[in-house]
Amino acid sequence: MSFQSEIVKWYLKYKRDLPWRNTNDAYVIWLSEVILQQTRVEQGLPYFNRFLQNYPTVLDFAAATETQILKLWQGLGYYSRGRNMLFTAVQVREEHNGQFPTSYDALIKLKGIGDYTAAAIASFSANERKAVLDGNVFRVLSRYFGIEEPINSSSGKKQFLNLAQSLIEDQHAAIYNQSIMEFGALQCKPKSPDCSVCPLQTGCVAREQGLVNVLPVKLNKLKKRTRYFNYFMGTGNDQILVKKRNAGDIWQELYDFPLIETTDNYQEDYKSFSEKLTLAFGKDCKITALSQQKHLLTHQTIYVQFFALDNYIINFNEDTDIKWVSFEEFNELPQPKVITNFMNTHFNYLEKL
Repeated sequence: MSFQSEIVKWYLKYKRDLPWRNTNDAYVIWLSEVILQQTRVEQGLPYFNRFLQNYPTVLDFAAATETQILKLWQGLGYYSRGRNMLFTAVQVREEHNGQFPTSYDALIKLKGIGDYTAAAIASFSANERKAVLDGNVFRVLSRYFGIEEPINSSSGKKQFLNLAQSLIEDQHAAIYNQSIMEFGALQCKPKSPDCSVCPLQTGCVAREQGLVNVLPVKLNKLKKRTRYFNYFMGTGNDQILVKKRNAGDIWQELYDFPLIETTDNYQEDYKSFSEKLTLAFGKDCKITALSQQKHLLTHQTIYVQFFALDNYIINFNEDTDIKWVSFEEFNELPQPKVITNFMNTHFNYLEKL
């Protein structure tokens, strides 16, 4: 059997029963594809279900506010995806009469939809023969055909795209694309794949040449930034002091607490920390350390310290959006995961303040 036939045969036997596979509705497929970007299915599925329940059509989505979308998105990370989705929904309402497009050429013009997502939606909803290239597909193709060109190089992307497109030309696009993606997710896994039961083991170059743990090759371009966030809790009269994050940084438009960022751990950078503290909350301000945690993002490692405030004034810049809200109101606002985790852990303590 051919490479494609083996992949499809495996898929029809072992595929997961996922809700977006039981429809050709481009809107529903779009929801699943965007939500699952850089997200495991197990983590993304509850979000998909909640979004579809709250916004069953693209017109319902387009009528939502950014705050509502970000609140529902809370915990998934990469919040720009949620903002882009709202923009896209409005775009579909205004430019496509509320009908989500199904052709690759129309989809690629929508905000937040790149080559992969456009190909996925077009093939799954309309069976358009556009090959998908995600991490799973790169891995399967690289290992089976023995391609050592880096998958994130210009030449590598072109080589893989040409190969992927040639493989789909005589296939049922929707089934084949789903098949190779699922095969990469469940069988040809990144680490320790069980090659002994793989239906493609006979023709797999990586298995024959001992390259399973080498391929695919990826250029290491990622440089992580280390940051130190010092959050300050102000509470009183059943209210809590919150700050809306500005554009141009992580978690923009989400709500956290008044923050002082330092260049090092606050104890090692205490002079700078103390000066900023006095400037922000007054010279008589007293603080109590509550907890510390380490928060990992794709491009950043953030060390977070939480403090309780006492005997303070608010003296931030005018462009800093700080206000008092009730605990109930704060619970309805979109928050970074690090804030939600802190609140869940310390809420009983905060109620006593």
